[in-house]
Amino acid sequence: MKRKYIFSTGAIGIIFMMIGQLSFAVNDTLVKAIVLDNTNNLSVINVIFLRGLLSTSFIFIYLKFYEKKNILNIFKIKNYYKRGIYEVLTAICFFTGLILLPVAEVYTLLMTNPFFVTIFAFLFLKEKVGIRRWAAVAVGFVGVIFVVSPQNISFNFLYIFPIIAAIFLTIRDITTKGIATKTNSFEIIFITSILMTLFSGIGSLFFEFTFKIEYFPNLFISSIFLTIAYIFSVLTIFYAPLSLTASARYSVIVFGIIFGYLILNETPSTNMIIGASIISLSGLFVIRRQKKLGKID
Repeated sequence: MKRKYIFSTGAIGIIFMMIGQLSFAVNDTLVKAIVLDNTNNLSVINVIFLRGLLSTSFIFIYLKFYEKKNILNIFKIKNYYKRGIYEVLTAICFFTGLILLPVAEVYTLLMTNPFFVTIFAFLFLKEKVGIRRWAAVAVGFVGVIFVVSPQNISFNFLYIFPIIAAIFLTIRDITTKGIATKTNSFEIIFITSILMTLFSGIGSLFFEFTFKIEYFPNLFISSIFLTIAYIFSVLTIFYAPLSLTASARYSVIVFGIIFGYLILNETPSTNMIIGASIISLSGLFVIRRQKKLGKID
């Protein structure tokens, strides 16, 4: 008897993207909680380093003792390093922008990523992108504008940093598309995690940070969710076309607002609520479209 799947691979890709963004949102919120308590915004690089040590350890233990992989063989696969380097370049440009620019403007520009993903997927991966999918990406970006509500935004050459970060993030996803399989997701994120930890470790040498034992629970949980986010960011690319899951990336903002309220006691503004609603509608539109096309039973 032929097994019937409830969801198509495209729908699974969208679900995996949203799980990944949910995990990133939890991770980011917990990291922010530690940084706020430390009262030094630049200490985020130190927290990322410590979180990276834990995440890398989790992935290593899984690969070594559960999948029983030969770790040395993983280090020999050059394509994994390419993907990891693009992740590091994304982080460098993102944090440079975060230091030099208002946070709202950085996130607005970084969220041009779904546009770049859709364009690159169309040009380089030959994915079919209809007008409705373009519209969903555009509507989602309108929601981003509402959420971050940048005031008096005018041209600034420093905007190049978050825009380049968005481009590197896109190249990372395209690189992942070429190497991801059902069985190597942990291998890919293992190398990525190592490179990110090395980068943040070097950066942390330049910033002061006082670690308190009460930070450990948040750091531990953050590391777990980061690992989950890494896994699903690879799996979503394996299962679905990049252009299909692009608009679902905006969901990280919705999740960020929710966890900001629940964990950091950040009350969402009217703009945030309107923006989150628009972003949610753009994502629901893509899912509804998939159902209409018969790709979700």
